[in-house]
Amino acid sequence: MEGVTAVPSPRSEPAGPSRTGRTSLAAALLSGALGAAVALLATRQEWSEGTATVAGGAFPLTAKGSDVTGVPAALAVVGLAALVAVFAVRRAGRLAVSAVLALSGAGTVAAALLGASDSTALDEKAAQASGDASATVGALSHTAWPYVAAVGGLLLLAAGLLALRYGRLWPAMSGRYERAGAPRPRRSAAPADPDRPEELWKALDRGEDPTGA
Repeated sequence: MEGVTAVPSPRSEPAGPSRTGRTSLAAALLSGALGAAVALLATRQEWSEGTATVAGGAFPLTAKGSDVTGVPAALAVVGLAALVAVFAVRRAGRLAVSAVLALSGAGTVAAALLGASDSTALDEKAAQASGDASATVGALSHTAWPYVAAVGGLLLLAAGLLALRYGRLWPAMSGRYERAGAPRPRRSAAPADPDRPEELWKALDRGEDPTGA
């Protein structure tokens, strides 16, 4: 009975790391993909609004996230590419790509928060609308979309941190390709049929008697 109770113990040891790897992988994929999508969506929305004085009246102006700063959208794309590249590399390469993913998220957060109070884009539009290079926007207000972009950056950052911490437990695409590309054992040639005419001629050329036993 003692021998029977000792059997399950070695099998249960790899279950922990394997389960942790699958859980962290799913969390990183979901967090990274969702974070990139949220950040890209937020940059296409209205971040700020105001007015410009034109011919004695107030002319409404709006600025999208892409007008304010292009950094969050660019870093979201970089982060998404890094999330995919994590599975194409191993060891030091995986750590480097994971770091890029985390830095992309942190940069997205910083750029979004800086853009939440920026008025440069609307000032430029006010100058164009009024024809006065020194004109600035009035009645400036901001929406919540910059903070939504920051949330997307936080999700990318979380995916990067998960990759840095648990990436060594994740599978790699290169391993799959290596197994698929491994040389296959050569098949042995089928034995020659002595009754075939071409085999008879080959035997005669070799000086053999094809009719011999």
